[in-house]
Amino acid sequence: MTTKPETDQSAVASPVDTAENASTDALLRCWVRENALPVGDDLLELDLAASGVQVRVPVLYHSPTGQHRFGPAQLHTGTPVGAVGMAALLALEIGGMDQAAVADLVGRVADSQQRIAEHVRLRTEHAADPPGTTPFLAAEQALLLGHPLHPAPKSRTGLGPEEARRYSPELRGSFALHWFAVDTSVLSGEGGAAERLAPHAPPVPAGTVPIPAHPWQAREVRSRPGIRRLLDAGLLHDLGASGEPWSPTASIRTVYRADADIMLKFSLGLPITNSVRENQRKELRRGAEIDRLLDAGLADEIARQHPGFGIVRDPAWLAVDVDDAEDGGLELVVRDNPISAADRAVCVAGLLAERPDRENSPLATALTSLAADSGAGLGEITEQWCDRYFDAVIAPVLWLYREYGLGLEAHQQNTLVVLDDQGWPSGGWYRDNQGYYLSAQRTSALHRFLPGVGTEGDNVVDEAVIDERLGYYIGINNLLGLIGALGAQGFADERRLLARVAGRLREFADLPLARTLAGAVTLRCKANLLTRADGRDELVGPLETQSVYCDIPNPFAEAVQP
Repeated sequence: MTTKPETDQSAVASPVDTAENASTDALLRCWVRENALPVGDDLLELDLAASGVQVRVPVLYHSPTGQHRFGPAQLHTGTPVGAVGMAALLALEIGGMDQAAVADLVGRVADSQQRIAEHVRLRTEHAADPPGTTPFLAAEQALLLGHPLHPAPKSRTGLGPEEARRYSPELRGSFALHWFAVDTSVLSGEGGAAERLAPHAPPVPAGTVPIPAHPWQAREVRSRPGIRRLLDAGLLHDLGASGEPWSPTASIRTVYRADADIMLKFSLGLPITNSVRENQRKELRRGAEIDRLLDAGLADEIARQHPGFGIVRDPAWLAVDVDDAEDGGLELVVRDNPISAADRAVCVAGLLAERPDRENSPLATALTSLAADSGAGLGEITEQWCDRYFDAVIAPVLWLYREYGLGLEAHQQNTLVVLDDQGWPSGGWYRDNQGYYLSAQRTSALHRFLPGVGTEGDNVVDEAVIDERLGYYIGINNLLGLIGALGAQGFADERRLLARVAGRLREFADLPLARTLAGAVTLRCKANLLTRADGRDELVGPLETQSVYCDIPNPFAEAVQP
C-alpha cells in the first residue's frame, strides 16, 4: 500500500513555517521547471551566477510531474534563505528586470506568503465548516496554499487585513452586495440580466436599472473619472450595501449563494496572481454567445455523448457605459448556478488542495475512505479514481475539441468534478467565459448550430495556439497536477498513473493535441514565474501573447508502462 510521505511536515508546522515552506517550494518548482533543471533524489543545487552564490536544498520528494517537495534552503555558506530571499536571488538570475520589476516580484511573493500564514492560522483556529456550507462552497474555500507552481499564488496587492477577512474565500468571507442604479441611457447588456437580478435588488428610481458591485469594487470605481462624471450628472446613483450576504468563490470576484439560481462575476481592479480581474466587453459577449451556441443544439449533443458533463453558462451581462473604457469598472456577468446545495460538484483545485488545518486534502480523505470500504489497496483505488475522473471531465473536453473545434480552458480551477455518495467521479462541469477557444480551421462544425459564432466573442484563433493553451491547461495543469498531487501526498506511484493516463489519451489518437500529450518528447508549458517577472497581465492583449511559455520534458512520454 502507498503511504503518505513522512517528510510532509505541514500538519505540525506553525502557520508561519507552513507559509514559508509552501512559498519556497512553489518558487523552486517554478525555477527548475521553467529552466529545465534536473532535480536529484536527495539534493537540489542551484548555481546562481548573477549573485555569485550556490543554493542547496534537500529534496524530500522527487516528483516526475514537477510537484517536488523540498527542505529548508541554504546558501553555500550555510545561511538559511527563505521565500523572499529566494525570490530576490531568482529575479537577479532572470536578468533584464529593472529594480521596480524586481521589487514588484519580491513584494508579491512576500504578500502571498503573509496571506498564506494568515489563512492557515485562522482556519486552524476555526477548523469546522460553518453551518450551511455546501460541498461546492467548501471546495471553493479550500485553497489555503494556492497554486503549487506559481511564485505568488495568494498575492492580492491592495487588499487590507480587514478587507481580506471579508472578501477572501480562504477565510470564509461573506458580504452584502453594493448596489448602484444606472440610467438606461448609459447601460448595456443582454440576456435578461436585470430580470434575473430583480429578486436580489433594492428599489431604484424610475428610469434606472439596479446593478450590483463587489464592495471593494464599489469603493475603487468612485475614483475613476468616467464613473465620477456619471455620478455627478445623476446618471448613476450610489445606493449602498443591501441584501443578504454572498460568499466569494475561489476566483475571489465571483460570488455565490446556495439559495440563488445565479452567481455573479464582478470586475475587480485588484491585482490577483498575474492579472487585474476586470471583465472585458468581448468576454461578456463571449459568454452570452456560447450560451446561444449551446441553446442552438450543442448542449443537446453534449448531453447525448457525455450525459454527466455540462458547461456552466454565462448567459447575461450588464455594463455601465463611460466615454473611456478604462474609466469603467462596473461590468457584471450573471452566471447560471446549476448546482444544488446537496450536489457534490467541487472545484478540482479545491479537492486536491493540501490542508494544513487538517491532515489530508479532501481527495486524500475520500480515497482513504474508498479504500477502507472496499478493502482494496490505496494505490489500486487511486488508479480507478483517476480512470473515472478522466471519463467524467477530461474525455468530454477532448471530445468537444475533436468534434467541434471548441477548446475549453479546463484547468483545475475552471473544472468541477461531481462526486457520488461514495466519492467516485460521476460527472463534471466547465466554467469561465474567458476560456473558450474556437478553431479557425474547424469553425464550420459550430456554424451549423450558430452561424458566425466567435465573431462577438473575438475568440477564433489558429489551432496551433489552441493546442499550446489546452496542452498546458488540460495536460499539465489539470492532469499532471492531479497526478503530482496524488504522488506528493503519498496516494499513488506517479509513474504508474502517468502510464495509465497516457493510455487514456491515446484513445483520442485522431486528435493532434491528445497525441502530443501522450507521446511528444516535450510539452509547451506556461511559465508562471517568467510571466510574472515579465509583468504581463494574462487577461490583456491577444491570446497568443498573454503568457510566457517554455518547453518541458513530457512526463507522459517518459512514463514506463507498469
